[in-house]
Amino acid sequence: MKFNLKRIVSIVILFMPFFAFAHGVSSSDQAILNNGGLWSYIYVGAKHMLTGYDHLLFLAGVVFFLKGFKDIIKFITVFTIAHCITLTGATYLAINANEHLVDAIIALSVFYKGFENLGGFEKLKVKAPNLLLMVFLFGLIHGFGLSTRLQSFEIGSDYFLMKILSFNLGVEIGQILALIPIVFLITKWQKKESYPAFYKATNTYLIIIGIALFVYQLYGYFNSHH
Repeated sequence: MKFNLKRIVSIVILFMPFFAFAHGVSSSDQAILNNGGLWSYIYVGAKHMLTGYDHLLFLAGVVFFLKGFKDIIKFITVFTIAHCITLTGATYLAINANEHLVDAIIALSVFYKGFENLGGFEKLKVKAPNLLLMVFLFGLIHGFGLSTRLQSFEIGSDYFLMKILSFNLGVEIGQILALIPIVFLITKWQKKESYPAFYKATNTYLIIIGIALFVYQLYGYFNSHH
């Protein structure tokens, strides 16, 4: 199957502003948090996961590699536990980092999954790292990224831990809602003759988008420091 690299890059560049907007912290979200109770944190948490294209791309890459529903549950549970640890812990302890650098590492996780799915390690004649461990480690980083988002809001000191946990619950709800169509699409397509081409094309896109997002976030980091 041939890939039009120029077309792919054009599509990525075209959607970059949308990606940045979708995953950013908006004044409307701040207004929702100001005017709502704990439910508003659940809502904003779910919204951030549903618009968190980098998290969803990584999860799609993980689902591609798995065989059977039990495996999917196991790996998604490990990812969820990991991002709960850093989302809750880093926010509660006010541990912060530049969001561009965190998002650059998350972008690399998208690249990594596409690369691994296409047998990149085998081609390099290197043994691929344990996938469950890598999903856990990347889950910690993804959770830290979500924490930087939450810390960008003014959330006050009242019911501080409950607000963090509510946001975390919203993230989990958003993740489940996003995974249902992803898992459905991939598992249904596995039965079709066109699946190998679909698998190769999608994971090639993961590699390209991962690199593009990495460069984009580094550009954002260096631009914000001038």
